[in-house]
Amino acid sequence: MHSCSSVYVLQEICENPRFIIGGANRTDICQGELGDCWFLAAIACLTLNKKLLCKVIPHDQSFIQNYAGIFHFQFWRYGGWVDVVIDDCLPTYNNQLVFTKSSQRNEFWSALLEKAYAKLHGSYEALKGGNTTEAMEDFTGGVTEFYEIRDAPKDIYKIMKHAIARGSLMASSIDTIMPMQYETRMACGLVKGHAYSVTAVEETTFKGEKIRLVRLRNPWGQVEWNGPWSDKSEEWNFIDEAEKIRLQHKIAEDGEFWISFEDFMRHFTKLEICNLTPDTLEADKLHTWTVSVNEGRWVRGCSAGGCRNYPDTFWTNPQYRLRLLEEDDDPEDEEVVCSFLVALMQKNRRKERKLGANLYTIGFAIYEVLMHGNKHHLQKDFFLYNASKARSKTYINMREISERFRLPPSEYVVIPSTYEPHQEGEFILRVFSEKRNKDLKTEGFELESCRSMIALMDTDGSGKINFDEFRHLWDKIKSWQKIFKRYDTDHSGTINSYEMRNAVNDAGFRLNNQLYDIITMRYADKNMNIDFNSFICCFVRLDAMFRAFQAFDKDGDGIIKLNVLEVNSLIPVFLTHRHNIEF
Repeated sequence: MHSCSSVYVLQEICENPRFIIGGANRTDICQGELGDCWFLAAIACLTLNKKLLCKVIPHDQSFIQNYAGIFHFQFWRYGGWVDVVIDDCLPTYNNQLVFTKSSQRNEFWSALLEKAYAKLHGSYEALKGGNTTEAMEDFTGGVTEFYEIRDAPKDIYKIMKHAIARGSLMASSIDTIMPMQYETRMACGLVKGHAYSVTAVEETTFKGEKIRLVRLRNPWGQVEWNGPWSDKSEEWNFIDEAEKIRLQHKIAEDGEFWISFEDFMRHFTKLEICNLTPDTLEADKLHTWTVSVNEGRWVRGCSAGGCRNYPDTFWTNPQYRLRLLEEDDDPEDEEVVCSFLVALMQKNRRKERKLGANLYTIGFAIYEVLMHGNKHHLQKDFFLYNASKARSKTYINMREISERFRLPPSEYVVIPSTYEPHQEGEFILRVFSEKRNKDLKTEGFELESCRSMIALMDTDGSGKINFDEFRHLWDKIKSWQKIFKRYDTDHSGTINSYEMRNAVNDAGFRLNNQLYDIITMRYADKNMNIDFNSFICCFVRLDAMFRAFQAFDKDGDGIIKLNVLEVNSLIPVFLTHRHNIEF
């Protein structure tokens, strides 16, 4: 690469720079000297989803209004969104951008987005080589599924079409056998070792028969497929103008082209689909996911146990409980199973590449444990005498590995690990489900809590609760559980004391500040967090107290007067937490 200098966009590169001209679209992305086609292919996919695009690239920015020489972009980073601020100084050579550029000389959003992503990883150099899925997930917070096209399921076309319909990002590539063939153009116009965006999946009628088509885009902004259904191919002569318009067919050297599904399957080797999650598309009610996120680390000599091939240390790996409760609704499925997806992502390896950090070879295994059984860290003997119920297909050196599973309702333990033991690193483990199959991270109610519930619901003083009393308690717990989940956004199994105030209010209890302070002192831990057990205990007690008050408030004016006998009748409400009451 030639040596380059960095100059500011405004005036130094062009006199009338614009951030975005006529909307951000895939033709604004032309690869430069940097080998980051994987990143640019993901940007092209991103432009197809305007809501996601506006999240990653806030559009209230320009070189004209309120211009301050800086721009900001947002990326999903290991469970949360981060804001990256950059100036508009870009690398150039002979007054031309060295890296990504737009087809319009005075448009700079794609070049600035690339710079922000490079800053996120430490340098432009860090963006050399990668999988499109990395950037797709960093744009969405979604989870990616990989398909080796030679082993793809029979309904892969339906899967692709469904993915486009629900806003998923999709890319494909052609593997190279020899490293020297990296980004090598073939006679058909396709490029080996290169990532393409999948921008559409359609059907059309050709000579009376249905033809399935796939539209792809080369991040170079040029070099296209030259076979059947390419821009100038004769097949288009048999398609009427209205259909051409629907398919957005055009003859232009812009890197985008149509190819038949059969030719796509023949030439391409990998397909990557990034599915969206609730935190990216809140309005997507039809295809919602629930997700639990667990952060962890492998520590040498402590929790870096390697794979099952190392039985002496495998058991020391981090262990995560997964309780599958709600089976699938498929009426054609004779088995009672729960569908879910597990994704294991190693953190910061690209950013630390300059320090010699390469991607670890990672994978995971899933073991069944007895419901309501041992809640402690499983020891070596368990793994010696029990086989895994499911596992990742392979251990592989990628940032993330994901797999779909269908298992019977039960309790399981997920074990994420590197292939070799003693390899240190951080990771996040995510479990996705299109139904609420995962229970709260609670080990059930403590004995004292159960006694409190029975005492508070025992309205007839029998020392037991009858069916109606139990049904009332159960209905209440279910409604309170929904409130708890609403505020437990990080799926940690706890909510903080500030969220507790809102939760109490949502449940219909109106308290003064002094009572909120008392609740915090009584139920929060030293970090000011409240777990589900304490949350329910608090709500059961509040509910009983409010019911008791309403029983005496005959006229509904919110004021009651009690005699000694009536005060005595309220004492059981307070005695249910006797260690917290002073007389």
